[in-house]
Amino acid sequence: MLEKARYIVVEGPIGAGKTTLAKRLAERLHADLLLENPATNPFLGRFYQDAERWGLATQIAFLFQRSEQLALFTRDHDPFRRAVSDFLLDKDPLFAELNLDVDELQLYRQLFERLKPTVRQPDLVIYLQAQPDILIERVRKRGVEAERKISESYLQRVAEHYARFFHHYDAAPLFIVNAESLNPVDKDEDFELLYSRLLAMRSYREFFGYAG
Repeated sequence: MLEKARYIVVEGPIGAGKTTLAKRLAERLHADLLLENPATNPFLGRFYQDAERWGLATQIAFLFQRSEQLALFTRDHDPFRRAVSDFLLDKDPLFAELNLDVDELQLYRQLFERLKPTVRQPDLVIYLQAQPDILIERVRKRGVEAERKISESYLQRVAEHYARFFHHYDAAPLFIVNAESLNPVDKDEDFELLYSRLLAMRSYREFFGYAG
């Protein structure tokens, strides 16, 4: 699966390590790298302080940012070169459903359908799973100022929405990683094990690092 994949996306909740893993994979595969840039969202810090007030503005800013990134990427990227990204636009409504009230969500969905660019589906999606206590520990460790107000209860809801989204996801082959028992972000041996399992992947949906 990995050898033929030209467009790979690494996804997961806040603190799962998707950006770092995307960078490691891109380096190993000599691939181009497409990363979201949350630091440029002017509403994000305010959202973590007052989600009810700033949720819609934060969502719309991310939607514009990611849609533009993907549109430019689709236009300019050499289709014969590999690419690794740390975000999947299809999951954006997940956060809208989590953070917006009914009327705001309806408005967001209308904007999403209007602004969503026509882009190719990934050839492979890698989904990193972890429990909220692990996520909050990693968020605190990396020390991003805008994330200081994130609570474990919020991360619990984010993780649950991610699990529900990927339970039904079938738009691309999916490789689900237990990022608690394995840490391919920080541990070289775990990254090498992950990489070898990706090379051996044959099914449309596979699990890595799960007991049983």
